[in-house]
Amino acid sequence: MKQLIAPSLLAADFMNLQRDVEMINQSEADWLHLDIMDGVFVPNISFGFPILKGLKKICRKPMDVHLMIVEPHKFIREVAETGAYLMNVHYEACTHLHRTIAGIHEAGMKAGVTLNPHSPVSLLEDIVQDVEVVMLMSVNPGYGGQKFIEHTVEKTRQLREMIDRKGLNTLIEIDGGVNFETGKRLLDAGADVLVAGSFVFSAADPASVIKELKALK
Repeated sequence: MKQLIAPSLLAADFMNLQRDVEMINQSEADWLHLDIMDGVFVPNISFGFPILKGLKKICRKPMDVHLMIVEPHKFIREVAETGAYLMNVHYEACTHLHRTIAGIHEAGMKAGVTLNPHSPVSLLEDIVQDVEVVMLMSVNPGYGGQKFIEHTVEKTRQLREMIDRKGLNTLIEIDGGVNFETGKRLLDAGADVLVAGSFVFSAADPASVIKELKALK
């Protein structure tokens, strides 16, 4: 399967949001990645459901909604109402993760689970078969533009081994510090989906960067 590219809206120009979303619509991007932060689970606040509902009207790419919040199970209905394709929750934020994943599926969305950099992939042994996506944070969540955490490459290999050993189709998504060099190494290690924020939106030609990420081998 050719890798999927999911530009992160967190790095877009919020004074020209429609322009940037239209660029994504016309690009080779596969998903639009949306980081919702609450200032509690992570030390930052991003945007909420009014933005997502507005995006529903103009975004033509599947919306990949990443909840960096406490008690994400309380907002399953609200996320589903935005037309989200995928709802991704943090392992560390869910006391009853299996129940949350089931609720996401019942709401008609694909389900993802995210691991923070300090969390080992072994934690997923009993849940990986129940989700469509596992996302590994390759920076500490909360801010864009951070330096890539090198151990993520080895974690990706470990996760790929687990998924293959179980005979699953679960996708591996990586979020943080993705560029042409780290992206290539992550794909070689078994990643399927690359999230890129600052690297895309700070470029002179973001659509060209997306195209090059899509073409990495």
